Amino acid sequence: METWQAINTVRVVRKFSDEPITDEHLDRILNAGRRTGSSKNDQHWAFIVCRDREHLRELAAVGDYARHLAGATVAIALVTPNATGHYNNSVMWDCGRAAQNMVLAAWELGIGSVPATVYDHALTSRLLGLPDDRRCDFLLSFGYPADPAKLTAPNRAGGRVPLSEVVHEERW
Repeated sequence: METWQAINTVRVVRKFSDEPITDEHLDRILNAGRRTGSSKNDQHWAFIVCRDREHLRELAAVGDYARHLAGATVAIALVTPNATGHYNNSVMWDCGRAAQNMVLAAWELGIGSVPATVYDHALTSRLLGLPDDRRCDFLLSFGYPADPAKLTAPNRAGGRVPLSEVVHEERW
């Protein structure tokens, strides 16, 4: 799959089949995150892979919209240092880039995904066993779609704002 095809066709998948993700595919997804460029090459992220069904069910309670974690084949927690100010901005930017690389690498392999935003940091920290100087703001659910048609579904008409409405030249 070419890069543009992955970008143009990627879909959010919230319902997953029971088919396990192979170690080879999981390594490819994780390496897509690891290979992401980062500010000053700090690479301040760490990834926690969660596969245990009960652990995934517990993690589904970390945010208002995290229920999909319970049905995922694999969840990957994106862990960063506790940071503030400008440093935090670059950490979050880099983390988002790593997440998108993992999502696109998974999509190329026929694996769907969806992000979960953490609302309960204390619970997340406890469930992931994070050290005091680390935090997790996002987890990604991964799995083969329960409905394989998701992989080839056409873009929805009106699904994105037209380019002419989001692009400005020189000034607003």
